[in-house]
Amino acid sequence: MTALSQSVFHCAASIAALGFLAVALPAGAQPIGTSQPTSSANTALNTGGQGDGLGLRLGYYDDYRNISLFHETAPWWSHQLQNGWGRLDLNGELGLTYWDATHGRPESLWQLSATPMLRWWPNEYVYTEIGVGATVLSRTSFADRNLGSAFQFGNHIGVGVLISQAHQLGLRFSHFSNAGIKEPNDGLDIVQLTYTYRY
Repeated sequence: MTALSQSVFHCAASIAALGFLAVALPAGAQPIGTSQPTSSANTALNTGGQGDGLGLRLGYYDDYRNISLFHETAPWWSHQLQNGWGRLDLNGELGLTYWDATHGRPESLWQLSATPMLRWWPNEYVYTEIGVGATVLSRTSFADRNLGSAFQFGNHIGVGVLISQAHQLGLRFSHFSNAGIKEPNDGLDIVQLTYTYRY
């Protein structure tokens, strides 16, 4: 694992842990659908990214690329921050990904992933996100890399924009590794462009 990958991994894990606490601990946090008083200013903030979604994700990095189909849940939990700081949402993602190597062997790989994603919406149009989830790979080597084990952790950080109530675009950096459970642990990094259709 490169120094950049290690830094991103530790940063993502730390921020995600703090973020999950931020969602779970505030006194005002309630499940979606639970009534709570909101001001007219907060009502607009509660409209962005609230439904279930289906998405397509295209990724590229060095000598490989991937394509993902995924389902994203409506927020499991949502917390309106005070003093105009926006909203925190906790969503779930379930995805199936195909990886293709432009150089190196093996040349292909399938991946199944499940990830909770914490999103901060400073307004109803833009968000930042971070998450740590579990993934299972169809093999333990890919593109001349030894991944050590079929089980991997996925660490994600990204940004996005809500174009309309139904259409969302995002950019995400992801790192996959087994966190040293089994050596060698070469890991995979990828930058991905995401489109989500909400319904």
